[in-house]
Amino acid sequence: MQRKLRQLFVGLVLLLSASSLMAEMLPKGIIILDGKAAPALKLKNMDGESFDLSTRRGKWLFVHFWATWCGPCRREMPTIQNILAKLDPQKMEIVLVNTAESEDMVFTFLASVAPDLEPLMDIDGQATELWQPRGLPATFLIDPQGRQRYLALGGRPWDKGEYVKFLQAVVQ
Repeated sequence: MQRKLRQLFVGLVLLLSASSLMAEMLPKGIIILDGKAAPALKLKNMDGESFDLSTRRGKWLFVHFWATWCGPCRREMPTIQNILAKLDPQKMEIVLVNTAESEDMVFTFLASVAPDLEPLMDIDGQATELWQPRGLPATFLIDPQGRQRYLALGGRPWDKGEYVKFLQAVVQ
């Protein structure tokens, strides 16, 4: 009995230490979430192709809510395009969700700043409402089991050192 208690205690100490260490390693503005299941996300891209989050299990998802009128979103979009080359698409998929704008606005904006990105269109804003991002931009990192693990509120230089290292560490 005493041995089991000691093992439990050691396991708890290791878990707390790992959690504390991970929290210290987080780049500025990254919040650890509780791991609840990600809300449904079924949308189409500008080519009319369907996307369903529930079919994307097995790899991390970078789910990013944004709009063209949002200043931080505008500055952040090229950094998201730049991380495409730094991340293994088999381990992490970038999912961009444009919130309540027309395809023409989105196409024109992305053509000038991030032409390689293909957003999903939340034309009526209902998917965004379901996710409740608390402002734009907002990025959720969803684990391979479909659970919300991290959240970044506001713009980030995703293609810079500490953020690239963080994303690469997450998928390992």
